[in-house]
Amino acid sequence: FMFIFQLKCGNCGEVSEKWQYLRLMDSAPLKGGRGSATMVQKCKLCSRENSIDILSQTIKPYNAEDSEKFKTIVEFECRGLEPVDFQPQAGFAAEGAESGTPFNDINLLEKDWNDYDEKTKESVGIYEVTHKFVKC
Repeated sequence: FMFIFQLKCGNCGEVSEKWQYLRLMDSAPLKGGRGSATMVQKCKLCSRENSIDILSQTIKPYNAEDSEKFKTIVEFECRGLEPVDFQPQAGFAAEGAESGTPFNDINLLEKDWNDYDEKTKESVGIYEVTHKFVKC
């Protein structure tokens, strides 16, 4: 699974024009051998080296009982890079709440998805996907 963001430099405020992909399995070394992060990037405007790390232990599912509520599903350690926009795309998965039917590789780029659950003979879907970032 990957997170797709527009990122902002915390030093100069420059927002990337391109969407950046963050994947849990990616790791890049930090300058000076201080460990690693999911993404390490030099700002094009101010040349500062910034990083963002997905905190894997914070990843949580969003369930039917969470519907229409904001819920923290992942946390990031941001050192100079701050996400300002999120673009859901392919790679999401869901499971029928009553049937347990798996729905894989859900694409949420259009912020909506629907399908049909053969076991319950009902339409299923995810609608009006929204997000917000909360600084800790």
